[in-house]
Amino acid sequence: MILSLQGCMAVGKTTAITYLKEHAPYLHISYENIGEVLRKVKERQLNKDIFEDYLEIQRLWILHERKRWEKAKDFPTAVMDFGAEEIEFYTLHYPKAIGKTWPVKEALRKELASLEPCMPNRILFLDASQEHLQRNKEKDTSRSRNSFEFYLRNLFPLKRQWFLNRDNVDILSVDGLSKEEVGKRVQDWCDACLHRYK
Repeated sequence: MILSLQGCMAVGKTTAITYLKEHAPYLHISYENIGEVLRKVKERQLNKDIFEDYLEIQRLWILHERKRWEKAKDFPTAVMDFGAEEIEFYTLHYPKAIGKTWPVKEALRKELASLEPCMPNRILFLDASQEHLQRNKEKDTSRSRNSFEFYLRNLFPLKRQWFLNRDNVDILSVDGLSKEEVGKRVQDWCDACLHRYK
């Protein structure tokens, strides 16, 4: 079984994943590892705001995600720190967020189809108010999050609508919850999925 955690930047996803790592050893955690792809993008001097370059960048991400899924699927239950659904969403929606109407779906039809087997069984979307997200972002000095304002304004509304309209998505509002409470509720959701589907 593949489960995935979703939500906005600074919603507390990493905190929840860390909690699972410490309290739910029966779950395999697959971390979102972006270093390899970013290195290749930099080496090739690809610009995501140029259509042809964007296609090449997303091909790298899709291939990377397929490799990651190949490793995760061998475990009885894996929890993805973002999964194939994130790559699909970003591939299709980033151009809209920058005001472009690129024919990405047609240009990457084959690559997007290759992601289908990698999709999670269920997704937990961690939802939060903009005030909560802003507070988390300001408190976390370990990451620069230079694109946070753009993400929150241009990409997150598209993302929230995209995921909340899917039939395999559950929602957890994290407003007012401590880190411990978020982690515990995420673990409870994982356990409920295990009970329901196994």
